[in-house]
Amino acid sequence: MAESAEAPAAVRHAEEVMGTVFSFDVRGGDPDAVRAALEEAVAGLHRVDEVFSTYREDSQVSRLAREEIGVADCDPEVAEVLELAAEAERVSDGWFSTRYRGRLDPTGIVKGWSAERAARVLRQVAGVSGVSVNGGGDVQMFGAPEPTRAWRVGIADPLRPGGLAAVISAAGVEELAVATSGTAERGAHIVDPRTGKSAVTDLVAVTVVGPRLTWVDCWATAAFAMGSRAGLTWLESLPDVEGLLITAGDEVRCTGGLAARLG
Repeated sequence: MAESAEAPAAVRHAEEVMGTVFSFDVRGGDPDAVRAALEEAVAGLHRVDEVFSTYREDSQVSRLAREEIGVADCDPEVAEVLELAAEAERVSDGWFSTRYRGRLDPTGIVKGWSAERAARVLRQVAGVSGVSVNGGGDVQMFGAPEPTRAWRVGIADPLRPGGLAAVISAAGVEELAVATSGTAERGAHIVDPRTGKSAVTDLVAVTVVGPRLTWVDCWATAAFAMGSRAGLTWLESLPDVEGLLITAGDEVRCTGGLAARLG
């Protein structure tokens, strides 16, 4: 039976890679063409893991950190990511960094960048009307799942396990990304680049919304390290970016335009 206009064909897949799970939801397009693109996207994620993993002694990034090779000796994607990271560091005035305990570590940008790249591979398939790629809780969305329904992403409430702090809707936009940084799932893993130690702030979570996952993932990390007051002010200054910040005292602070994305 042919799919109705109200329910585009759906291809879904979950892949364990980079120490987390990437979930794919693709709507529309020829299923065989979508699956071929999905194989390409998944292979790309595994290649990124091989090249950028800081846990693999033989990865290009590990060898680069040990100064055994130079950037010119690495895959072109390494230079691309390091350039993007340098821009994130500049925009955040150093609150986002690719250094960890004095060593090169681009982990903070790689997952968002790779999930966005995978989503773009799928978006290019003829006839595809909607793409959602969720990489460990950070999501890149294109189009819509159905003509009358937008993609929606629930934001976990770090102070109420199983509850939601908000629901973000992609209604009215062609591309939207959502990224969250916090201590609820991974503990105090975010580093204050100015001290090299775990960031000590009044925040438990920061969610950032914008067109590209590469950037909102970086901005969520940087804003968390800044703390609620400075983080909110900085997020307000960024174009096409909204944020939701939750403090340890259960106070919720939002940028002025976030309400338009709730739903």
